[in-house]
Amino acid sequence: MKYTIDAENKKLGRIATEIAVLLMGKNKIDFARNIMPNAQVEVKNASKLSITAKKAESTVYKTFSGYPGGLTVKPLSKVAAERGFSEALRRTVSGMLPKNKLRARMLKNLTIHE
Repeated sequence: MKYTIDAENKKLGRIATEIAVLLMGKNKIDFARNIMPNAQVEVKNASKLSITAKKAESTVYKTFSGYPGGLTVKPLSKVAAERGFSEALRRTVSGMLPKNKLRARMLKNLTIHE
């Protein structure tokens, strides 16, 4: 199935939840956690998401290199400025997907257009 979502004037978390449900296949009758669903999700107008200034500064994305002192913390505003709102949406959806071997395969079925 191919799903198209328009992200204009919608909240980041609400749209990410909707995308995660579609990518996992929870909207189908034959849902099973161990089966990769056949779902392609396309998001349009990601740059027109409704994000407040307070949310842009309070939401942080963390990456850890594995070395001592290797924790990098970036606020949502900096991630959106450097890599676009599509990367912020992709990271949010990634956090909502199950942490198993299917996560990377599910994220490949997500295409985001600014």
